[in-house]
Parts: sequence; structure tokens; C-alpha cells
Amino acid sequence: MTRDAFSRRYESIRRRTDRRLLRVRPAPGAARLREGCRYVLDGGGKRVRSALLILSCEAVGGTASQALDAAAAVEILHNFTLVHDDIMDNAGARRGRLTVHKKWSVNDALLVGDTLLGAAYEALLATPGTADGRLGGVLTQGLLDVCEGQALDLELEGRTNASVKEYFRMIGKKTGSLIAAATELGGLVGGGRPPQVAALRRFGLRLGRAFQVQDDLLDIVGDPRDFGKTIGGDILEGKKTYLLLRAAERAGGDDRRLIERVLRKEGPACEWKTEQGAATPGGRAVVAEVRAVYARCGVLDEAARVVQRTTREALAELGRLPRTTAREMLRWLAEELVHRES
Repeated sequence: MTRDAFSRRYESIRRRTDRRLLRVRPAPGAARLREGCRYVLDGGGKRVRSALLILSCEAVGGTASQALDAAAAVEILHNFTLVHDDIMDNAGARRGRLTVHKKWSVNDALLVGDTLLGAAYEALLATPGTADGRLGGVLTQGLLDVCEGQALDLELEGRTNASVKEYFRMIGKKTGSLIAAATELGGLVGGGRPPQVAALRRFGLRLGRAFQVQDDLLDIVGDPRDFGKTIGGDILEGKKTYLLLRAAERAGGDDRRLIERVLRKEGPACEWKTEQGAATPGGRAVVAEVRAVYARCGVLDEAARVVQRTTREALAELGRLPRTTAREMLRWLAEELVHRES
């Protein structure tokens, strides 16, 4: 498969998902709520989880048409989590636009998120094969895991002694679970045999881990023009990333004291970042210092190796599936996700 062939097929899936999302018309009697839901669903995005679901379905012998409603369900559920995450983080922007709670209000955003959650299940129920209950069970477990992962993330934020093991548990729930739900749902919708469906789920979980560690890396080494977010934002927030936690284990002397300062979130937010989340001159200096510590400790190279190793583990699971174009697309998509610049 060539890159052009991959890109054309992926773009076709993305456009088809977008057309399916246009059919989502929740809250017909509440104009502002309806407008808020459409605002979220029309906000763009890569539709990665939808693509993973559709390709997983095709990889076990199903068709994109069979999987489209389930793909929409996963994408809607993902957007529900983003709306609520933005409230919790008091984020001002998402995909280059005002977040829902900034454009309207927190109460509006809560209702939009709740309505999208209902719309996700409504889309799933339109999927062939929902009668046996397995599809609903997978999506529900994915939702519960995401919520648990977010709660674990909040718990880690308030601690200075978090471990890398705890970090991996948290991202497995917060990031990996919905990706794994997408690949597992695709296998179920496509009629995959139990070993194939299990392999697709493991593929999704490992891909989710690689995806998140790569995201941690991009936060400190990415190009701000590509990344679309403040470089070093995780440091300014004191977020417990793989890089920060590994540096805490390895650093000594002045380097150790700087990492502990970040872990404790020392220094008022107004010193490190503006109200809009942009880094102040002092914040940029802290980011540069922490990046230098990461380089001296070797955690940047180590994180890159984690991404590579976990991606290999994910791709090994695809070897349990028939050799098809869809399986090759899944391989390409996994490689694109973990080598992305944004």
C-alpha cells in the first residue's frame, strides 16, 4: 500500500463518518441545546476512533456500511468526553474554536455533553447486531473506563509521589479504553471470531498507550504550528506525564529540585501562564529548563523507545487477522498516529 492509497482511503472514511454525524439531530425542541450539539459535532477532528472501528470491522470480513452507526456512536461518545474535559480543565479553546462552556455557559456545556452521550447510544442501537447486548456492553465499559481514567488523572494531579506504573494504569483507562472499545466493536460488528475480536482489543489498548506517550513527547518537542497547543502546556499545568515521572525517578541535585517544583506546581499560575493558557516569559523559561533536564536524564529518548516498542506490540496483534487491505490500513493508521506531529 502506498501513502497516497492510505490517505485516499482514510479521507473517504472520514468524510463518510462526517456525513453520518450530520444525521444526528438531538434535542429538536431546545434550540440552544441543539445548536450546541451541532457545534461540537461540526468541529472537525481526525475521526480516528471511527476509522479504527470501520477498518477493524472490514479486517474480519465485515463492511463499512455495517459499521457506520457504531463508528458514529464512538465518535459522539469521544466528543462527549471532550466537552466535559474542557469544563474540568477550564479550557478556552478546542480545535481552534471556543469551547462550549466559554461560548455559552457551563450549564449549557453539561447539557450538551449529556445529550451527546444519549445520542451515542442512539446511534449504537441502529447498528445491526445490537440485540445480543455485546455492543452496548463494550461501549458502556469504555465509558466507565474513561470516567475512571479521568478520576485517576485528577488523583495523580494532587500527588507528588505518583509512579510510572500508576501513570500507565491511568492512560490505559483514560486514553486506551475508548480506542480499544472502537477496535473491539468493529470486530464484533464484522462478525469476527472471539480470538480475532480479542486481538483487536489488545491492538487498541497498546495503540492507546503509544498514542498517549507520543502526545506527552509532542507537548515538549513538537512544533507549535503543527501541535496546535501551547508547547510545554503539560509542564505549566504540572500534569503527571511519562516524561515528568521518569525524570523524577532519575534526576538529582538542581535538576531534581526543578522537577519537584513542577510536581508540586510551585509558582502561581499567573507567573507561568496567562488566563488563556499561553506561557508567560517565566513559563517559557521553566519549560526550557525542564526540557533540558529531560534531555540530560535521557527520558526523551526513552519515551520514544516506549512508543516504538508499544507500537510493535500493537502491530503484532494484527498478525492474528486475515491478510487483507483493511489489516494493512490498520497498520498504516497505527504508524501514522504514533509518528504524528499534531
